[in-house]
Amino acid sequence: MEYKLKRLNRETVCRGSVLEFCKDTMELPDGARADWDFVHHPTGGACIVPVLSDGRILLEKQFRPAIDRETLELPAGARDSGEEETMAAAARELEEETGYRSKKIRPLIRLKTAVSWCDEFTDVYLAEELEKLPERHLDQAEEIGLVALTLEELLAKIYSGELQDSKTVAGILAYACRKNMTE
Repeated sequence: MEYKLKRLNRETVCRGSVLEFCKDTMELPDGARADWDFVHHPTGGACIVPVLSDGRILLEKQFRPAIDRETLELPAGARDSGEEETMAAAARELEEETGYRSKKIRPLIRLKTAVSWCDEFTDVYLAEELEKLPERHLDQAEEIGLVALTLEELLAKIYSGELQDSKTVAGILAYACRKNMTE
C-alpha cells in the first residue's frame, strides 16, 4: 500500500539527558500540513525477566514520579550507548538493580514502546540460573525494593489491571507463552 502521509521535516525542539523532543511537519493525505510531536530515544533499552530457581520471577518495586505512584516492574534500563548490545545492558541492569547474575540469558521479544509518537525500542530477555551477588549497585536516584512472585500471581496482577508497565506486561506474557510451548 502506498501511503499519502509524508514527513516533510523533523526539527529537534529540545534535547534532554535521555530523550530528544522533536516537531515533525507532516503532509496529510489531503495535502494539508500539520505539526506532530515526536520523541526520539537514541539508545533504546533492555529489560530482563529474572526467574529464580524456585520458579518465581523477581520484580522491582519503585516509585515513578511520572505517574505519581509505586509500580512493580521487571529490571530494565537504557543502553549506555548506541553500541552497547542490549543483552549486555539487560545483564548489567539485572546485576546493578537486583544483585543477581544470570548464567543463562536468552532473547524473548523486541518491543516498540509507543509507535504513534516515539521510536523507543526495548529488547526483553529471559534470565535463568541466577546467582546472588554480595551487593547491588543502585544509581544515586534509585530506591528499589525487590519482590518475587509466581507466574500465576503476576498473570492475575496483569489481568486485574494492577500491573500496567508495558515492558513488564509484555515480558511476563512472552515468558508465559514460551514456558507453555516448552512444557
